Amino acid sequence: MYECPHVDALPQPEPAPLSDTCLECLALGSHPVQLRLCLVCGHVGCCDSSPFRHATEHYKDTGHPVMRTFEPGEDWRWCFVDSILV
Repeated sequence: MYECPHVDALPQPEPAPLSDTCLECLALGSHPVQLRLCLVCGHVGCCDSSPFRHATEHYKDTGHPVMRTFEPGEDWRWCFVDSILV
């Protein structure tokens, strides 16, 4: 896969998750569909299939460019800036 420049700028090791679920969904009484982990700060948010799209909102609020799936058995990362799997 193409390695965008945002991947090289990520902290190493990757940050620990700040929670085990989407806290924004819990606060709203919503159920997250799939979880995503911000690879800059460790924020855990729900995916775009969830009603509130908290992972994408986190990117819009912070500019943190790369997240990875936080689902068991999955192993992929997404760059919001370049709109590609990395």
